[in-house]
Amino acid sequence: MKIDCHAHILPETWPSLKDKFGYGGFITLEHHLPGKARMMRDDGVFFREIEENCWNPEAILADMNKHNVDVMVLCTVPVLFSYWARPEHTLEWSEMLNDHLASVVRDHPTRFIGLGTLPMQDVQLACQELRRVVTVLGMPGVEIGSNINGMNLDDRSLDPFWAEAEKLGASIFVHPWEMMGSDRTQRYFQQWLVGMPAETTLAASSMIFGGVFDRFPNLRVMFSHAGGSLPFTLGRLSHGYHARPDLCNVNTVQDPRTYIGKFWVDGITHDEHALRYLVDVMGADKVAYGTDYPFPLGDLDHGRFIEEHPHLGSEVKEQLLSKSVCDFLRIDVMKFQRNA
Repeated sequence: MKIDCHAHILPETWPSLKDKFGYGGFITLEHHLPGKARMMRDDGVFFREIEENCWNPEAILADMNKHNVDVMVLCTVPVLFSYWARPEHTLEWSEMLNDHLASVVRDHPTRFIGLGTLPMQDVQLACQELRRVVTVLGMPGVEIGSNINGMNLDDRSLDPFWAEAEKLGASIFVHPWEMMGSDRTQRYFQQWLVGMPAETTLAASSMIFGGVFDRFPNLRVMFSHAGGSLPFTLGRLSHGYHARPDLCNVNTVQDPRTYIGKFWVDGITHDEHALRYLVDVMGADKVAYGTDYPFPLGDLDHGRFIEEHPHLGSEVKEQLLSKSVCDFLRIDVMKFQRNA
């Protein structure tokens, strides 16, 4: 089986949030050609061109069938998080996005799994919507940003959220957004090429050094884009932990190496050598096939580099392609049978 742990969807249309809430900054869709739309800031600034497979489940299913993908885990596009807006407005917007995603899953329950979105700038409201996402909408978890308006994920103000997620058994998928150093990475698409991995690394290392995994040992977290550069700088983190404990170990945590096995990463490396190293470091049971579909920087060959990898055995490939994500989401793989 092939279960894509990292794919995105948004509604085909939504009302003007600027008109609804009375201020700007939100994303709108401008459907300018059949099957094509521009994502625009509501001040008229262009953000991204997207195609029908970003909003039409039937178009997504056609791609899945073409590439023998059994199931996709769908979550919103990070630019729609809107953590910067007034919390009650982000809550209402999150409810709209989550209700839409739940309807897509209901229409195709053996092909799609949903991860909700939350108003993370208000922990109480985030917990409220998390409970609804899990207990009412039936989703196994949520996607959150790598920072909350510049606040790293180890901030103690987020502890009630981590506690609620742990209590509910909710899976938390961490996706980079509002990348650090964005003022220096505008040229050459480096905000996405360099900034995204760096941002993900900062999120993961902050949670490690900040003691989040110690305070909430049963937390279920996956970091996107192979954990950024974390697996490849783990030795440096460990060395710094021992060389400068006065700066690194201010929260009385363990050697960063000991946290391997306490979280998952997707396998989006675009490189067979990097993937093999990632599996060696993280363990196959903590690496899950993902694509970042439908965006061009994603793996639009849908895991072919895993399937054709010359140095990974069949059991490891099976683990990456389906078992790891089922473990992360606590779902039964037998629920999903290919019916394309």
